[in-house]
Amino acid sequence: MTDTSAPQLRKTPARRPQSGPPLLAPVLAFALLTVAYVVANRSTPHPDASGLTVLDHAQAHGTTIKVGAFLLFASAAPLAIATAVLYRRLRALGITAPGSAITLVGGVLAAGALTISAMFAWTGGRLPADASPELARALADLSFVAGGPAYTVMFALLIAGVSVPGLLARLLPRAVPWSGLVLAAAGVLSTLTLLTFGFSYLVPVVRFAGTIWLVLAAALLPRTRHR
Repeated sequence: MTDTSAPQLRKTPARRPQSGPPLLAPVLAFALLTVAYVVANRSTPHPDASGLTVLDHAQAHGTTIKVGAFLLFASAAPLAIATAVLYRRLRALGITAPGSAITLVGGVLAAGALTISAMFAWTGGRLPADASPELARALADLSFVAGGPAYTVMFALLIAGVSVPGLLARLLPRAVPWSGLVLAAAGVLSTLTLLTFGFSYLVPVVRFAGTIWLVLAAALLPRTRHR
């Protein structure tokens, strides 16, 4: 006789990995805030300008500087959200290599760099009339270093973290990860700005081209991976 009293074991169906919320929404918000920040700060003195020039600009355009600092600070939030969604999306697509973790670390540090840059910029926009040119130059330098080379090299990590698995696992069209690797290399080279301003042109290149790349990657990165 067959023993029917024993409970039958039921197989629990495997849960489908969750890829997270829509990725394009925070990426587009980050891109729009980045463009708005650049427009608001288009008259900012060059990093090699004198302290007196920076002080005169800060006292004449204090409101504009604070608006730009607000936009820069606001852009850090959607970047952090996009980074978290990218990390979860890569994990859901089966990427267990370090690329997904590099994406997370790079994006979080890039958002932190924008936040720090905004804090120094906002402070520089509130300098009193008797402030010294040396203080104005120091605050501008700190804002530039955080929002320039520090941001671009961390943003390069985010781009590389998506590009490498996107290329090896064929998650993206080949042109997208290859161009991302080129931008990541440019972001790393932008750190040479700390030695000579001859490399400072790489900062806006990575900022603008990298933002466009991120929008494109967010639009093309699939939610599921065909076996």
